[in-house]
Amino acid sequence: MEKNGVTPAVEAPNSDAYYDDKASSTKQDNYTVDVAPARRGTIHDGVWGDLDEDGPNYRGLGWVRTSIIMIKIQFGLGVLVMPSILHTLGMVPGIIILIALGLLTSWTDWIVGTFKIAHPEVYTLADVGMLMFGKVGREVLFVMYWLYLIFVAAAGLLGASTALNALSEHALCTAIFVFICAVVVAGIAAIQTLDKISWFTWVGVVGIFSSLITLAIAVGIQDRPSTAPQAPLPWDKNVVAFNNPTLLEAMAAISTIIFSYSGTPAFFSVISEMRDPRKYNKALILCQAVVIGGFVILGAVVYHFVGVYVASPALGSAGVTMKKVCYGLALPGLIAGAVINCHVPAKLVFVRIFRNSHHLSKNTPTHIITWLGCIFTNVSISFIIAEAIPVFGNLLSFAGALLSTPLCLTIECMMFIWEDKRTGRLHSGMSIGRKILHAANFLLILGSFFCMITGMWASIDAIRGDVKKGNTVAPFSCADNSNS
Repeated sequence: MEKNGVTPAVEAPNSDAYYDDKASSTKQDNYTVDVAPARRGTIHDGVWGDLDEDGPNYRGLGWVRTSIIMIKIQFGLGVLVMPSILHTLGMVPGIIILIALGLLTSWTDWIVGTFKIAHPEVYTLADVGMLMFGKVGREVLFVMYWLYLIFVAAAGLLGASTALNALSEHALCTAIFVFICAVVVAGIAAIQTLDKISWFTWVGVVGIFSSLITLAIAVGIQDRPSTAPQAPLPWDKNVVAFNNPTLLEAMAAISTIIFSYSGTPAFFSVISEMRDPRKYNKALILCQAVVIGGFVILGAVVYHFVGVYVASPALGSAGVTMKKVCYGLALPGLIAGAVINCHVPAKLVFVRIFRNSHHLSKNTPTHIITWLGCIFTNVSISFIIAEAIPVFGNLLSFAGALLSTPLCLTIECMMFIWEDKRTGRLHSGMSIGRKILHAANFLLILGSFFCMITGMWASIDAIRGDVKKGNTVAPFSCADNSNS
């Protein structure tokens, strides 16, 4: 029976059985747990419908691979600008804000997991919008989230093209490099399940970490960064513990940090492909520990040694040779990030088209053709956005402020309050601890609106400044984007 337009999972009997990957299909807490494809019979899932050996195994992720995918969703383009953010804010407040926002998004990530367990039929924020606000909420959140992922994927294509420019010394037109990246990304993103893509995210995470560790070592042993005045001229890193940014500069930096942590809404799609969704919290703890630690440690180390002379992206800070080495190591990670951010929005559209249809979980010709069409369309739109918008960097900041802040902070806090109201926990006699949690969520909602408005203001101001100074490039430009 449908509830608010969303088909719920089959009711399951209460059981204290332990979720074991080796066990046969088990139902517990209104959630069907899948097993390895070779051993599963027909089961019913709240999102994918009837799953059996005739279709893709959309419930094949273990918690470790889930964590790696979650890390890769967040740990990519954002970490490359952390040294610049620390300079804008100052080392001390920058690190405090990095950790604080990491913990706040960890809270909203946790809300996603608890909400998904309570509502197995939810696959995206659009489904959340349907439950909380009806059809209008569903459409608004679907468009916002899809558009956000398309912009992130476009940024990923540009990041990968930057690596190719650095490695080849701009051997081809940048637009051609972006097109090559789009073709490669589409080919990998077309793999049907996150379970089968997860091997590539392992490579991507190792690549990004290796490149940043290599950069940190390189700038640590060099006499001075490549962009600093060279010997015998004196130079000063100008590393500041506390800086004095304007409100717009500070909010632009904070919006970038929020953008870097904004994988939260994508975690609905990831947990939907887990064998055992109850192990999501284990994956979340590992993910956030790695991401927060990586942002803080790698950002602080690079900024300490490079200071004001940090390149953007940071991988170009150690000279031409090391730039090639760092980008060579990072390239798989940049590609992997683009793959995830092209796969997820394509699957949003795909699930939306075939929800409650047998084509969703069966390898029918209609299933395959539509899936490939979703991939091709989404990658094509990301390619066009990446190449057609002259002030892409600042526009991406604007999109991040407008979309990532409400999608990864505001909506999740509303979900927490709405779920307590639905279950009857929100009442006058609730505990002091629960009241504090509600007050904290309400304050976080207000804070997220402030960040969204000021972040958009800062981005618009930056776009105006670039246009006045002529710091823009023509659409589909051939200019080298690796020399910043």
